Amino acid sequence: MLKNRLIPTIILNGHRIVQSFQFRRYLPIGNVETAIEFFNNWDVDEIVLLDIMATREGRKPGIEVIKEVARECFVPLTFGGGVKTIDDIRDIIRAGADKVIIGSEAFKNPEFIEKGSERFGNQCITVSIDYKKNSNSEEEVFIVNGRQPTGLHPLEWAKRVELLGAGEILLYSIDRDGSRQGYDLEVLQQVSKSVNIPVIACGGVGRMEDLVEGILKGHAQAV
Repeated sequence: MLKNRLIPTIILNGHRIVQSFQFRRYLPIGNVETAIEFFNNWDVDEIVLLDIMATREGRKPGIEVIKEVARECFVPLTFGGGVKTIDDIRDIIRAGADKVIIGSEAFKNPEFIEKGSERFGNQCITVSIDYKKNSNSEEEVFIVNGRQPTGLHPLEWAKRVELLGAGEILLYSIDRDGSRQGYDLEVLQQVSKSVNIPVIACGGVGRMEDLVEGILKGHAQAV
């Protein structure tokens, strides 16, 4: 059995760390160097860097930021944001990251998951599933920074990305993002129990108990 992991997610907008609120508002809160130093001392298992606006703004992955962070980061590092090609994955790993998160491009081009997994190993490929309630109050996966609906329920897409070769899933509740109301335990449990790859819960943590519930009630492998 895999050990449960504690993984801080550092949300970036370019080079700045921001607090995201439902992918709509972004409050600048600090610099990457200070955050990495803090988490190194906090005994976390991994660190995720997520450039939340890269795809929407058409930017390439921030290779220089990855290099800066990798020099100071003493735990495995995962990067996501603007990842669209095999060359992007290669450059991110060469810059010092251990894993890569793909989101919008995974939906637009599902073969990208397969190719990335075949080239670098599925342990390097994490697929981000960003979801929220649609106009019919049904949970739906959205891409391009939560702007474009896909017509898929997160459970349906999770099963497909596992079959395509993803090594793990970052399950991100847009509605809970920045709310501090705790995880969406219902969807988290559905997805975690339906796939055989690790699921990282993201979106909604406001207290330490939320992390515990994500594992014990949501059955996430990482929070």
